[in-house]
Amino acid sequence: MAEPGLVLGIDIGTSSSKGVLADAGGKILARASVPHETSSPRPGWFEHDAERVWWADFLALSRELVAAADGRKLAGVAVSGIGPVLLPADADGRPLRPAILYGVDTRAGREIAELTAEFGAESIVDRAGTALSSQAVGPKWRWLARHEPGVFDRTSLFLMASSYLVHRLTGEYVLDHHSASQCDPMYDLRAGDWAHDWAERVAPGIELPRLAWPTEVVGTVSAAAASETGLPQGLPVTAGTVDAWAEAASVGVRDPGDTMVMYGTTMFLIQVLADPRPHTGLWTTQGAFPGTYSLAAGMATSGSITDWLRKLVGSDYAALVGEAAGVPAGSRGLLTLPYFAGERTPLFDPDARGIIAGLTLGHGRAELYRAALEGIAYGVRHNLEAMDASGGRAGRLVAVGGGTQGGLWTQIVSDVTGMDQQVPVETIGAALGDALLAAVAVGLEPDIAAWNPVRSTVEPDAERRAVYDDFYPHYRALYSSTVGVAHFLAERQNSAG
Repeated sequence: MAEPGLVLGIDIGTSSSKGVLADAGGKILARASVPHETSSPRPGWFEHDAERVWWADFLALSRELVAAADGRKLAGVAVSGIGPVLLPADADGRPLRPAILYGVDTRAGREIAELTAEFGAESIVDRAGTALSSQAVGPKWRWLARHEPGVFDRTSLFLMASSYLVHRLTGEYVLDHHSASQCDPMYDLRAGDWAHDWAERVAPGIELPRLAWPTEVVGTVSAAAASETGLPQGLPVTAGTVDAWAEAASVGVRDPGDTMVMYGTTMFLIQVLADPRPHTGLWTTQGAFPGTYSLAAGMATSGSITDWLRKLVGSDYAALVGEAAGVPAGSRGLLTLPYFAGERTPLFDPDARGIIAGLTLGHGRAELYRAALEGIAYGVRHNLEAMDASGGRAGRLVAVGGGTQGGLWTQIVSDVTGMDQQVPVETIGAALGDALLAAVAVGLEPDIAAWNPVRSTVEPDAERRAVYDDFYPHYRALYSSTVGVAHFLAERQNSAG
C-alpha cells in the first residue's frame, strides 16, 4: 500500500509568514518562517505589497519545505492569510496597488457611515450578518473608487492574501466562503452566496470570484508556478481562508460551542455556531467547514500593550511576568482600559482610548503589568458575554498564540471569565491548520481531534474570580463614564497628526 502523501500549509501573517510540512497524522516534519514589514504610508493606513511580501514569502517557504520533504510525495497544499483585505488586480492577477489590510486600516470611515445609511444598519446585519466597521471590505471598495478612480477603473479581479496565492499557483479566480462573508455588505450570509445586487452598488463592474470552501480543492499547481516554487506540477491546491480560521481548525475548533481565544498582538476569538446569529457588536461569518457559522470578536490591542509597557520600563517579559505574578488579583487597586488603539468588538469605537485608573505613588511596574493583563481579560469577558447575548455559548475554550507561554496571562483570563481553557501542543498554528485543511481536501481523512491534542488545562481560581467579579462592573462603567473625554482627546490627537 502506498504511503499517504505529505501536506503543506503556508500562512501569511501581519508581520511574518510561516509554513509547515506535516504527515497525514498531523506530525510536523519541518517548519519555516519569514519576517516582513507592514507599510503605513499615512496614519490609519496599513498595507502589504502582494508581490514583495505575500508571493516572496510563499516562494521562500515553499522552497525550504519542499527541500525538507526530501523526495517524499506531496499530496496537497493550502494557504491562509490576513483578512479580510482588498487587493485590486488586473485581468492577469497583477496587483494595481498595495493591498489594503483588515480592520487595523481605518481609512474608510466616511464610506462606512455612507453605506450604513444607504443600505440601513438593521438590513446590513440581517443580510450580511455584521455591522459595517473598519473590518469590512465594502467601504474600502467605495474608498478606492472615490480616491483612486484610475486604479478602480483598471481593476478586474478582487483578491485577498489567500486567493492571490491560489491564483498565482493555479490561475483560478476563487475565494472561500468564509473570506467572502467578511466582505460586508457584499455577501448574503443566509443565502450562502454573493449579494450580487448590493455588490454591484458597492463595487460596480467588478467581477466577483467564484466561491468554494476551505476544504475544497480548487485547482492544481501550474507548470509556471512549479518552476518558481519547487512544488510539483499538478499538486492539488485548496481554496484557502483567513488565518484566524485556519488557526481555529488547527486546534479542532469546529463543533458548535467550540471557542478559540488567540493571544497575540491583538486578541481574537472565534466561536463555532450551527446557524447564523447576527449581533451588532460582533462579526457573524461563515465557518471554515461547510455547514458551520462563526461568531468572531477582536480586540484592537492586547500583546501590543504589554510590549509597549515592556519597552517603556526597559525590561524583559520574563522579569515583568515574574514580578506581576507576585501582585494580588486587582493589581492593588488599578484598573486598565486596554483601548490603546481604539477598540473593535463589541464597542466598534476607533476613538476609544486607554486608561489606567487608580494610580498612586505606591504603584510600580509590576502592578501596571498585571493591570494590563487584567484589563485585556476583562475585554475577553466582555466579548464572551456579547456572544452569549447573541445566542451562542462557549462550551469549550481553546487558548492559542504566543501569549499562552508563561501561564500568567491565560490564568488571569480563566480567573476573570470563570472558564477552563485548553492549551494544545501547538499554540501557533495557522499554517498547521492549513495543512489540516489540505489533508481533508485531498481525502487523507485526518483524525482532527488527534491532529493537535490538548497539552494542559488552565482552571479558574475561585478566590481570584471573586475579586475580579467585584472589579468587572467598574471596568464596564469606566468606558461609559469617560467616553466623552476619550473622544475629545482622540480628536486632538488626530488633528495633531
